[in-house]
Amino acid sequence: MHPEAKAILRTTARGLNLDVVEIGTRDGVTDLDAMAAQADSDTAAILVQSPNFYGCLEDVAAAEKLAHAAGGLLVVSANPLALGLIEAPGKLGADIVVGDCQPLGIPASFGGPSCGYFAVADKWMRRMPGRIVGQTVDRIGKRGFVLTLQAREQHIRREKATSNICSNQALLALCASVYLSTMGKQGLQDVARLNVRKAHYAAQTLSRGKLRLAFPNTPFFNEFAVKLPDGADIDAVQAKLLEEGFIGGYDLGRDDPELAGHMLIAVTEQRSREEIDQFATVLEGLA
Repeated sequence: MHPEAKAILRTTARGLNLDVVEIGTRDGVTDLDAMAAQADSDTAAILVQSPNFYGCLEDVAAAEKLAHAAGGLLVVSANPLALGLIEAPGKLGADIVVGDCQPLGIPASFGGPSCGYFAVADKWMRRMPGRIVGQTVDRIGKRGFVLTLQAREQHIRREKATSNICSNQALLALCASVYLSTMGKQGLQDVARLNVRKAHYAAQTLSRGKLRLAFPNTPFFNEFAVKLPDGADIDAVQAKLLEEGFIGGYDLGRDDPELAGHMLIAVTEQRSREEIDQFATVLEGLA
């Protein structure tokens, strides 16, 4: 899971008197054997991120079996762009699916603002926070849109509220909606395919020299981890990359000491072959 997501989850869980148990990883993905050993009748939910923080694709179907066998829910955090190619978590049995809409045409803008999506199986729809907008017609048959499944966002009885949203993210949600409507189903698949192909080309190019893929046998979407040679100073490498016009990869050692000397690199559809080659040449020289 993304470290910031884990921090927020722990903060929220503390107020709800829930225990958060973090499962370790193996080959860049969740250790399903360790998850099976931990899941029991006290498990409220299993939460997985796919593609995960290392860029690797998780076995959502296997996590679904473990969650529901224990009587809990399966919650999946997913990059919406990746869903242009990989199976929808809902079809794999997920009860709740969430994620960041930044990949859907929203500029990075130094980290924000952005908006998120929140989807649930039918049986949980009336427990959803925030606004749900439905389409209907008025008495003369004219199309209209109304808030549905609940009378208002801010509930009168505070102790039963499922939402306390006060800021308006409608503009960013509109940006994502315009992007999706413009791209269409085929366009979303094409962009997702470009992400996969360009990221895998970059990974193959980088791993021909001194760098090594951290998880060479695990499928990934558009992010992957590389190991720099022993003794390499990632901060110095980052600074030199910036001088050459590149934002370097994320230092995974900041969150996991076992991954010290590893850099997380993202390649999107906006990068060209020439840019990828140049980045690889510069990084290889610095390493």
